[in-house]
Amino acid sequence: MEIWNPAAKSSGTAYLVADRLALTAYHNVQGAEGLQVRALDREGRTNWASAEVLWPESAPDLDHEPQADAALIRITSASWVPPGGEWVRWGRIGAEEPPPTASTGRLSFLAIGFPKSEKRGMIRDTKEIRGHIETLTGLKSLGLITAYVDQVAVPDKAGASRWSGASGSALFVGGRLIGVVIKDRRQDYSADQLTAVSVASLTARPGFALALKAAGVELLLEDVTASDPEGPPTAYDIDVPRGLNNLPELPSPHFVGRAEEMAELKESLSGGSQTITQVLHGLGGVGKTTLALHYAHGHVDAYRLVWWIRSDAPELIEAGFASLTHRLRGGESAGLTTEQAVEWAVGWLQTHPGWLLVFDNAERPEHVHRWSGQLRSAGRHLVTSRYRRGWICTPIALRMLDEDASLTLLSRLAGGDDEADEARALAADLGHLPLALEQAGAFIGQTGITTAEYRSMWNQYPSHVTDSAPGGSNPERTVARIWRITLAALERQDPRAESLLRIAAWYAPTGIPRRLFAGLSRDPIDLAQLVGLLADYNMITLEPEGFGVHRLVQMVARTPNTDDPHSEAERISTARRHAAALLGNERPEGSLLNVESWPACRALLPHVEALVGAGESAEDPAYIADLLDWAGRFLSEQGSLRQSMHFLERHLALTARVYGEDHPRTTYARNNLGTAFARDPERAIPMYERALEGAVRVLGEDHPYTLISRQNLASAYASAGDAVRAIPLLEQALMDAVRVWGEDHRNTLVARGMLAMAYDEAGDMTQAIPLLEQSLRDQVRVLGADHPYTLVTQTNLASAYDKSGDRIRAIPMMKQALADCVRVLGACHHGTLAARSNLADAYERAGDLTRAIPMHEATLEGRRRVLGEDHQETSLARHSLAVAYTKTGNPKRAIPLFETSVDRFTRLLGEDHRYTLTALAGLAFARRLAGDPAQAIALFEQALAGCLRTVGEDPKMTGVIRRNLEELRAQET
Repeated sequence: MEIWNPAAKSSGTAYLVADRLALTAYHNVQGAEGLQVRALDREGRTNWASAEVLWPESAPDLDHEPQADAALIRITSASWVPPGGEWVRWGRIGAEEPPPTASTGRLSFLAIGFPKSEKRGMIRDTKEIRGHIETLTGLKSLGLITAYVDQVAVPDKAGASRWSGASGSALFVGGRLIGVVIKDRRQDYSADQLTAVSVASLTARPGFALALKAAGVELLLEDVTASDPEGPPTAYDIDVPRGLNNLPELPSPHFVGRAEEMAELKESLSGGSQTITQVLHGLGGVGKTTLALHYAHGHVDAYRLVWWIRSDAPELIEAGFASLTHRLRGGESAGLTTEQAVEWAVGWLQTHPGWLLVFDNAERPEHVHRWSGQLRSAGRHLVTSRYRRGWICTPIALRMLDEDASLTLLSRLAGGDDEADEARALAADLGHLPLALEQAGAFIGQTGITTAEYRSMWNQYPSHVTDSAPGGSNPERTVARIWRITLAALERQDPRAESLLRIAAWYAPTGIPRRLFAGLSRDPIDLAQLVGLLADYNMITLEPEGFGVHRLVQMVARTPNTDDPHSEAERISTARRHAAALLGNERPEGSLLNVESWPACRALLPHVEALVGAGESAEDPAYIADLLDWAGRFLSEQGSLRQSMHFLERHLALTARVYGEDHPRTTYARNNLGTAFARDPERAIPMYERALEGAVRVLGEDHPYTLISRQNLASAYASAGDAVRAIPLLEQALMDAVRVWGEDHRNTLVARGMLAMAYDEAGDMTQAIPLLEQSLRDQVRVLGADHPYTLVTQTNLASAYDKSGDRIRAIPMMKQALADCVRVLGACHHGTLAARSNLADAYERAGDLTRAIPMHEATLEGRRRVLGEDHQETSLARHSLAVAYTKTGNPKRAIPLFETSVDRFTRLLGEDHRYTLTALAGLAFARRLAGDPAQAIALFEQALAGCLRTVGEDPKMTGVIRRNLEELRAQET
């Protein structure tokens, strides 16, 4: 039993000698108030009970009478339940003459205590103390016994005494209690010796025997001598040389990136306690077995025995114990059944402490606990498992390697230091999983291919590559085969968990929302248990709002393999269809312009991208069409145009292939793709024209698709500066919208805004401003002040005021519009960028370049981040900033921007496009300002020639360029 003395804040050990009476050292309980004791039950639980000192009645002087250091304590708790069984037999060292040889003049002893240095977590642990007592010198005249510790590891030093806390331990010889441990002699003697008070001396002390008798204990001392027979020899008397083992060879000599985990494992297994179980858990292939093997090989000489036991199933564990019996007993074990061999091995381990058992790849904790419970006080247990819960210790979790360790491992196995970038990309592809990296590196090194070639094969033939072991390695030890075992185990426990994992394999590796799978479960508790089962097997990683799946687990789970019934193509195809359906069901209801739904949309988007990206576009199934369209339109609205066009182009190709070119779904897809091109009229106009032609022919003049296509085409004409075609078409579109949908329908509001902007583009502010004012009032009333359409109209009206010279109303409204856009849409939304650009232009027109330039710079940076360097709007932002720099007289900063603008506009739009010519003229003016008239004249001449070819004698472009050229020529002459 363990004792706690709160007055002295000290702990010790006691031994129960009656139902409520325990024997201990007096110094453990000296001055005690509120004394407490506890004992471990068969399940390892502990409950504290109150106690009091029964004997001695007065405190002894231990400095002068060390042999008085003993006490009897009585347990007073009403809840105390005695353990039952036969009580102790008492003994004394016999007085016969010692035998002639020292080897037979010894008494073997056993004690069990709670030394303070033995801790697991923050709980003190028991420790066996074994050794001998010399019959000639062990018993001193003062009634003290000297005991030599020589059969177990001594605890680590903790203060002055390594055995502090074990004082009070009962000392047994031949099954008789002969003394109470009181002191560790290491303080004044170099050997491992303990001093105990003999029971024989206690019988002479007043009150001791009477206190025992009152508790129903008869104090009869039996002599124990060295000549007492210890019984006939048994099979358990077999001993082994230190370091005996059956360890398999290391799977790889290359061991990197596990220094921290190895140190933690060594610390947990190197303490003095012999009741230690440590578990390594993690995803299959993460290196649990490798770490355990490296530890076992590196410490084999520290143990009497190291025995490796395959633990995939209970029968394999039994086979491991039976093999230990066959190793130790040789031919004598031939006639034993497996059950008998297992029992013998357990008995031998119980009587020969100081060993290490490694239970490798244990599927469930209870499979190991059946054995570790029987062996809990004799040795150490190291367990590797994919399962993380239910262990009696705190498991060590193995994570993926970091990038440096991954690259080191690949380099050692494959060589090719000159392929560092490819190796880094391959490590990322493999998710830094040690087994996958070993498999890849060995294959590359053995075949002589390059890392780039291996990556190509991995992408083309993932099933074959992940299932192929390099020559000379274990063919069963591949990523695919290891995880198939886990999939099979999951299916046996709950087929729904296996199905959930196969569905999740089609999503992004992280941030998978749990709510997607509500339909697979009966209720939230059932869903939590399903997810928990996958986490227990380390097949997923739990996150606050969902979970993640390692990308290689995903690949194996979704890659067909005809040799494995768990990877049939039909099952995998069904899982992908199910994954698409769950995403479709989870899409927020209502318009993508509903700002409140955007966070939910953003959370789903990576999973749509992963689902779509896992297949080739030419093989897209019809059931992902809606997801392609939804993702494309959402990304377009968010301003991510490159991603948007990828989805919408794929959606159009799918609908045309599945439904035909003239089907309404194809017309709808073509119209949505045109919308993504809306900021690039040269590409949008042909798309809209074809969509409108198909809609009129197939659906009729008044079909909603037809009306929307007409609006979009007219708006594209306006953006391209073609007011002649844009304005009549938009006027007709507005009348049609009012007739078909009514004044307050969203499509009508959009049509009115489009017509207003067409007037704006044409410079007709007398028509544009009243229409924009009406549009803003109607949108605030119908859609709300924070609707994206309302915010765009607010920005456009403020810009129109500015263009008309009404800066008193323009600039405050622009500031408010920008603040509202940032608040509602975000800093990088295309609507926000447009609002910031308009405010910068307004400041510039007002001559406030100090405010204009930072806003131009922020607009350019935002468009670079959202649209990319080559997008038309990025080039427009770059041009605007260059113009502003020129106006401040800073041509050095303007010239590089103008040169880039000319280059990008030329590549995007052609050398005669008005944007290209405007940028060319701006570059000429900057060169003139920088004092380079020759270059400026050449550039002005080039711009003038382009204007004459495209717009003729236009006063806004051609006239301005001609005047600058003539002024420069006059100065030069």
